[in-house]
Amino acid sequence: MKIASFDVDAQNGFTCNAPDELPVPGGHEIVPALQAMAQRADLRLGSKDAHPRNAVWVVAEHAQMLQPLDLPNADLTWVSHCVPGTPGFELLPGLPAPIDYDYFVWKGVEPDLHPYGACYHDLAERRSTGAIEYLKAHGVSVVIVGGLALDYCVSTTARQLRDAGLQVLLYLPACRGLSAAGCDSACEAMVACGIRLCADENALDQTLNELRETLQ
Repeated sequence: MKIASFDVDAQNGFTCNAPDELPVPGGHEIVPALQAMAQRADLRLGSKDAHPRNAVWVVAEHAQMLQPLDLPNADLTWVSHCVPGTPGFELLPGLPAPIDYDYFVWKGVEPDLHPYGACYHDLAERRSTGAIEYLKAHGVSVVIVGGLALDYCVSTTARQLRDAGLQVLLYLPACRGLSAAGCDSACEAMVACGIRLCADENALDQTLNELRETLQ
């Protein structure tokens, strides 16, 4: 059984390291848990939001966020975040450089794109980032997922991987979300589609052992 870990958008822009962007409560605390995921994996994947300042979905204030947009590839308004060349764009301290991951995705680069999952560039999920193809080409059957934020990009990435036929484990210590209600809803949806939630390292190891017995 070949295992990959996937660090989804573990960037300063989603933490108190960049308070004017999209700080997720406790987002800066997830690095040790992401490292624990990687220790159990044969391959390590990662992703970054890489948004231009002139993105069509940008609003000036946090109070204006989460308003619906009638655009094909940007469904909600957000404040500017994770702009290349700014501190918010950088991965959290303690993580590898993007070039040192086995596979890395930059997403939302074009002004009219705001994807959530790291497996597709578009909301309709027709234009692949290559992550799924990379995993399958390398014989990966199990992916451990963590990152920021749980209720948006992390849960969407996990669901995309599951839809592709992979066994997906969400490692909860490696995740933080924008809202408790959003996290609860996302977790319910993930469980419903067959994603396994792991609350601690013991649960993670137990689930991996169960999968080894069934997949080998």
